[in-house]
Amino acid sequence: MYTKSQKLIAEVLGTFGLVFFGCGTALVTSNVTAIALAFGLSIVAAAYTVGKISGAHLNPAVSFAMAFDGRMSFGDAIAYSIAQIVGAFCASFCHLIIIACSDMKVKNCSFGANGFGALNFFGALLVEIILTTVFVLIVLSVTGSKDEGTQKHAGLLIGLGLTFVHLMGIGYTGTSVNPARSLAPAIFGVGATDWKSLTQVWVFIVGPLVGAFIAALIYAMVIKDKD
Repeated sequence: MYTKSQKLIAEVLGTFGLVFFGCGTALVTSNVTAIALAFGLSIVAAAYTVGKISGAHLNPAVSFAMAFDGRMSFGDAIAYSIAQIVGAFCASFCHLIIIACSDMKVKNCSFGANGFGALNFFGALLVEIILTTVFVLIVLSVTGSKDEGTQKHAGLLIGLGLTFVHLMGIGYTGTSVNPARSLAPAIFGVGATDWKSLTQVWVFIVGPLVGAFIAALIYAMVIKDKD
């Protein structure tokens, strides 16, 4: 049995990996497939390392969806979310150090921050709600499955699910579906985005949390085994 401290540290480490490799890839390439795979593979790596400790949520939307579904308390979901935000900030800080040690200018680096792109705020919000609903529904369904094969490969399936939503979402908003992943880069990337990353970040917090609630509702009403 793992302690709560171990679980929170696992969430810090897992989210660090997600943001470091996912957003870090976005810093050096604009290739959508490469970025999507970086985020997806980060989930797979975390699932098979810290997943046995904390469940490898790495995302407040996932943690709150678990709370909505009754799998954890809302107090634990809040604690998980704080740990995830800490992990994301540590990753973005490491990006800052790496950038400072290179020929890149910090003021020209977005740190992988999300943005509205060609969309207005409503369009960006809708994209994030839909993408998060799909992703979190995959997480709830896979982790709640009674099929041994699905349980065994849960980390891989969830990683593929995150890759899947990134392939579409990157061109619209950069794909958040994760408030922790969005908050840290938004703060570190204010210089390159003329503060837009910070003024727009609310969409990438509200959208994923709304999507998490919708996913939990759909899961409870349609997919969850009532037996």
